[in-house]
Amino acid sequence: MTIKVRIVFMVMLLIGAFYFTFFYSEEKQAADGGSLEELNGTPAEVTSAHTVTVILERVYLDGEVSEEIVQETIWSMEDFWASYEDWQLMDMTDDEIVFQKRMDDISPLLKSNGYFGISDNGVLSIFNGKPGQAEIIQSFFQIDIEKLESKRHDDLVNGIPIKSKQEYEEVLEQFKPYSVPK
Repeated sequence: MTIKVRIVFMVMLLIGAFYFTFFYSEEKQAADGGSLEELNGTPAEVTSAHTVTVILERVYLDGEVSEEIVQETIWSMEDFWASYEDWQLMDMTDDEIVFQKRMDDISPLLKSNGYFGISDNGVLSIFNGKPGQAEIIQSFFQIDIEKLESKRHDDLVNGIPIKSKQEYEEVLEQFKPYSVPK
């Protein structure tokens, strides 16, 4: 045999030995319950799901925070994160994940039962119900009652209902000129 033939023969023998060793051992491991993907160093598919408690916090313009608690079964982390891409991750443990979202609206509580009014010490406030008979949810600024027209004063004493974000912002703007400078 010539040197060229010997070299070609040796190279083919080495390739054959490598092929036999590598692929035969993979097939044997797969037959024994292993995974071809695990041998190649790529992650195997998820074989079991993980259940977590997901807490969704919504923070509204009026400062109200609502909380929704759901149980999620995670089969794919990529799909899980994609379903909450509009939320900000606040906290995470093995069993619980907390997301938060800032809402560009007033809270459902405010829409259903919120009233602008004036507190006993003259502060523009939002009440959970009509002023004088309900608790204060949020306070804004001191109002100079001397400058305030009697109609506007009566409106605040009786309560101005809040049904939308637009009404919320309009009332704040209307009474800002009557605020006492700090």
